[in-house]
Amino acid sequence: MMDISLFPLFLSLRVALTATFLAILIGIPIAYYLHKTDTRFSTLIDTLITLPIVLPPTVLGYYLLVLLGRNSGIGRFLEDHFGITIAFTPAGAVVAALVVSIPFMIKSAKTAFSSVGEDVLHSAAILGRSRINIFLTITIPLAWRGIVAGMTMTFARALGDFGATLMIAGSIPNETMTMPIAIYDALLAGDRVMANTLVAIMTIVAVTILYTINRLEKRVIQG
Repeated sequence: MMDISLFPLFLSLRVALTATFLAILIGIPIAYYLHKTDTRFSTLIDTLITLPIVLPPTVLGYYLLVLLGRNSGIGRFLEDHFGITIAFTPAGAVVAALVVSIPFMIKSAKTAFSSVGEDVLHSAAILGRSRINIFLTITIPLAWRGIVAGMTMTFARALGDFGATLMIAGSIPNETMTMPIAIYDALLAGDRVMANTLVAIMTIVAVTILYTINRLEKRVIQG
């Protein structure tokens, strides 16, 4: 009987959920800033944020390895002062998933913020609402559909990342091996039965999660 470890599946889900949570915390403020600001600096930030969509994941992984590896200044600082090691740890997989997926969160949220009518925001400001109050009670509720769409795309992209994760987190069994890497390793080993089984599990899990999210979204919209 074939011995299948589900560790890569659970690690992939944990990494994707953590990356999506971080993308919400970091991406929404950046998206709002980009929506409200039109300067050369904001254009540069927007360009850099879009870069992970264009660059090959292996290139992104190489950059992360250079920036956050144990021999880099940032890597040594994190390890010496906070005991955090990024390279070849599960934290590295989260960082890779976050970098490749956060552009989808930011782009979708920025578009959603642009769809909120300025007259509504001006009316709230005239009534004495603070900026943070307007953002939390008007802008976010009116833009939530685009934000949810961004969360879905972010989760899906983070769940399926391969190249960047392999470069910064490696392929250590029962430690950093995510599902896409486990499938790649099974193919390299010539174990097509294992590869087909893992692909089937990954496909079923991904379709089930995305279908559930879409159904919940439609149910909320319909009230």
